[in-house]
Amino acid sequence: MHELKITMLGPTGVGKTSLLTAMYEQFANNIGEVDLQLTPDDESSATLQERLIDLKSLLDDFEAKGGVKSTEGEPNDLRSFRFGLGRRGKQPSLQLHFQDYPGGYHLATASPERKQFVKTLLTECVAVLITIDAPALMEVRGRWNEKFNRPQQITDLFKTAYQDLDSPRLVIFAPVRCEKYIKGGASLDLVQRIKEEYKGLFDFLTSKEVESNVAVVITPVQTVGSVVFSRIEMNDGEPKFKFRKIGHDAKYSPEDSEQPLRYLLRFLLKLHLNNRNWGFFNFLRDWFSMDTHLVEAIRKLSKGCKTSGGFVVLQGDSYLNF
Repeated sequence: MHELKITMLGPTGVGKTSLLTAMYEQFANNIGEVDLQLTPDDESSATLQERLIDLKSLLDDFEAKGGVKSTEGEPNDLRSFRFGLGRRGKQPSLQLHFQDYPGGYHLATASPERKQFVKTLLTECVAVLITIDAPALMEVRGRWNEKFNRPQQITDLFKTAYQDLDSPRLVIFAPVRCEKYIKGGASLDLVQRIKEEYKGLFDFLTSKEVESNVAVVITPVQTVGSVVFSRIEMNDGEPKFKFRKIGHDAKYSPEDSEQPLRYLLRFLLKLHLNNRNWGFFNFLRDWFSMDTHLVEAIRKLSKGCKTSGGFVVLQGDSYLNF
């Protein structure tokens, strides 16, 4: 089975596992009659189920779980989530491998081997999913953004890994916990804040040597759907972001959690339809040629990519439109 690697970027606690949980749990509900099935392996399923229980057991007033410190560890500590993708009722024909590397690998004290590990990981991945904690980005004019989302560290990673690219890549900015910021036209503010806070990264991605090989999109996700940011409480100098449910009986109901996956599959399908020798992606020809029904299913799914209300293609239209 062919495997596609996707790197998850963002410090521990920013919401990467919650995003994957919502993406998987809501996939079947959001794709309608499209003949596709997403199946996690046993380990991924167990981890996602535990997180789903947490998300569905919300109190009226709660604090988002997770810290903001970097994760240390060896390469075998890399958190991985594997999903088989294929037609319903059939054996999966493609594996999507989401990888969350230890944050300590790009600290100043990291060894050369660890830094090279991160560079290799990003270089080998077809897509990078940058998970952004939206309240840290938006509240108090982004006072806590650097602490929680680490945009400068992420920018430095790209500057190292995206040198001399010889085939296309997809970069997805996925702000999560953003229920408050995409209502009533506020999504424009969200997009603008991402552009401001990640300006260094955007400047790099739009540089002459990089822009032609990188598609960039923003896909906001309402990770829970039934909560909104409420306030910040300080505890020994540390900010605690508090959320509240929109109603006493509100249930777990994430929105747009499948959008990153729609864009990923749209990107892959366009590369296939371009019929060019991409080197890194040559296996796509064989994979898509195996099943014309699968090609049509992905085509239908990708047409559901949103392009308004905070969803925007910033560059690389040629890799996404067909």
